[in-house]
Parts: sequence; C-alpha cells; structure tokens
Amino acid sequence: MIKKISSAAIALFFSFAAFAQEVEFTEYDLDNGLHVILHEDDTAPVVTVGVMYHVGAKDEEEGRTGFAHFFEHLLFEGTENIERGEWFNIVAANGGSNNANTTQDRTYYYETFPSNKLELGLWMESERMMHPVINQIGVDTQNEVVKEEKRTRIDNAPYGKIIYSTGISPYMFDKHPYKNSVIGTMEDLDAAQLNEFKAFFSKYYGPNNATLVVAGNIDKNETKEMIKDYFGPIKAKPEVTRVDIQEKPIQETITATEYDDNIQIPAKLFVYRTPGMAERDAYVLDMISSILTDGKSSRMYKKMVDEDKEALQVLAFNRSQEDYGLYVIGALAMGETKLETLANSMDNQIDRLQNELISEEEYQKLQNNFENRFVNSNSSVQGIAASLATYNMLYGNTDLINDEIEIYRSITREEIKEVANKYLNENQRLSLDYLPTPENK
Repeated sequence: MIKKISSAAIALFFSFAAFAQEVEFTEYDLDNGLHVILHEDDTAPVVTVGVMYHVGAKDEEEGRTGFAHFFEHLLFEGTENIERGEWFNIVAANGGSNNANTTQDRTYYYETFPSNKLELGLWMESERMMHPVINQIGVDTQNEVVKEEKRTRIDNAPYGKIIYSTGISPYMFDKHPYKNSVIGTMEDLDAAQLNEFKAFFSKYYGPNNATLVVAGNIDKNETKEMIKDYFGPIKAKPEVTRVDIQEKPIQETITATEYDDNIQIPAKLFVYRTPGMAERDAYVLDMISSILTDGKSSRMYKKMVDEDKEALQVLAFNRSQEDYGLYVIGALAMGETKLETLANSMDNQIDRLQNELISEEEYQKLQNNFENRFVNSNSSVQGIAASLATYNMLYGNTDLINDEIEIYRSITREEIKEVANKYLNENQRLSLDYLPTPENK
C-alpha cells in the first residue's frame, strides 16, 4: 500500500511540476519584420531583454571565417549614443548583467536588469541594432580579444579541438560551412577590411532577421509601447538568403588522428553526421545519449569505467544544429588501455542498441530523466528568454518551450532501436584517435 501511495505521489508531483512549468507568452511582428516575444513573470523584480539574430558561422563567406563570432565582441564597442567602452559600465551601474554568444546558426545578445530598468535594456538593444559604431579602432581592439579567446579556449585548452569541434567538423563536412569553426581563423580576420565588417552588419543585423524577447516582471501593454518606440523606426533590410547546402551521405569509415599539446590521456571518438535539431530523430538521439552515458548507472559508464576499468571517462552527445547535427561517442583511456579496446567496447554498446530493445526498467528511467529535465528547465527569466528565442528562430515553433516534452514522452523503445540502426553505423562515421602530441612532432 505504501508503494502505491508513493508512486501516486510521484506521478502527482510530476503532473503538478509540469503544469507549474508552463511558460505563457505573447508573440507578434512589428511592421519592419522584427519578431517580438513577451513573457510576464512577476515572481522576481527582474527582466531580461534578449535579441537573437539569425546569423552564425555558417553564414560567413569562404576566406572570412569568424565574422559572426567577431561581431559578438564588436557590437559591445559602442554606438552613436553610447560612448566607446561604456556599454558594460552602463549595465553594471544600473544593477544589471549582460553577455552574448554565437553558434553556427545564430548570435544572441542579452541584458538582465532590475525590472524598473526595462526601458534602458530596450534602448541599448535598439542602439545596437540601429547604429553601432563600427570603426578601425574597434576592429583592431576586438581582433586582439578574439585571438586571446582562441588561444585560451582552443589552442591551449585540453581537448579543445573536441569541445569546439575544430578537430572534428572538417572531416564531417565537405561543402557545408559547418566544416569551419565558429571562432574562425586569425588569418581570415587579419585579412578582412573595415568595409567588409560594415557590409556584414548591413546584411544580417536587420529587424527582419531578428527575434526580440522580453521576459520577466513587465506590464505587457507598456512594454509593447516601448518596443514600438525604440524598434519600430528601424528599417527592414533585404531578406537574407539562407544557407542551403546538402552533403552527400558518408558511406565509408573516415579514419583520422588529431594531436593535442595540452593532454596526456588519449581518447577514442566515433562521430556520426545526424539530422538537424528540429527533426524527430534528433530527439531520439538525445535519449540514446542518456542511455549510454547519463550518470554512473548508464551503460557505457557502468561497463567501461566501473566494471572493466578501461576508461577514465566516457561521453555521448548529439551536438544539435539547424541543418545537421554531429553525434559524438567517446572515451578517455585508463592507464595503458589501447584505443582499439575502447573502440571495441563502444561498438559493443552500439550493437546492443541496434539489436535489442532497451528494458522496460531502462525506458521508465529514461522517461523520468527527461521529465526531470523538463521540470528543471527554464528556472530563470534569463533562461526562458533564450529558450523562447531559440525555439522561435531555429525550430520555427515557439510553443516547443511547453510542448517539447511531449515529443520525448512519445518516443518508443522500438524507435530507439530503429534510430540506432539508421545512424550509428561503422561505414557512416569518423573514427578518430585523439592523442598527446609526440615529443618529436
């Protein structure tokens, strides 16, 4: 009887928590094409203003890699009404915080302020969109900043070429610009002329290529009026032509070796090209990742780390992107374990997924894990703002902030087996040995 009550209580908790996580929002377009999403949350006196632009590293021209990420830095330099170097000072002086980030597919800027500073956040983002100052001194300054970031995050970071895909993507893509790194090359940035930076801004930083999100303690009607005042006068720009490049399927194993000056422990990786983030199969691959390496009771961790003690750590994840994803499975060798041994062990786990249905117990645990993720997601207005922008821009469906969990709930054990057979095959992958740099190399 106690067990039945406990199960019912747990079910009630998840039902209540899922309901409590419902994110209500309003969305509409301005006449200039700017898509606006408003989310009212009165639980704390804070507000996040975020603008996501549909431009990322994949939109760069050949020989000019790194532009999208460079703008993430450059557009904090100043505007016609914000003096150079004052952006961060203004935010801090008003009790706020701000940041930006870039992927292959989009660039996102945001400020979080006390809610009585909402108008300041809207003004600053409209300034960034309408008339930033793009000059040579700003380009030169941020060029040095980006170089230091590349040295810190990639060149001198252990496993940096795995984390940022610079040692993976060139093998997986032949024509698609996903083959290039988000941070780009310093040679490309050094060679770029000022007029090229101005042209990049003019092409991609228009209201009709952006989504504005305001989330937090707001009055919707007042917020709409402020948005109209600050963003309404900005003129639309010519429609952006989206990247539309199809890669030929990988039909035989790609074998490669990458070296890293910053590591002592070698790693073995299998990498597979997978569908875009909005495809149902991408969700199934997320679940496969959880089966393989989510926690100490996961299959790869339990077998390779705990039982056989051949791996120091294991990993499996689907790096979702708008056009294609990359599914990565890997392990760091324990002691003198050969990479071939790790490869065989990983293949054994893949074979299990391809030939056997996961148990009912595993399936229930999997569903519980994703229910928990849903309950814990969007725990701040800052996170909600980013999620709303992402679902709108990259998935084309803002409602997914509430409905995405239903996709995971609907995935079956049979579907997991089917997707493993569809994508995780030896002839469709990169087999990568990631090694410490030899002393004589």
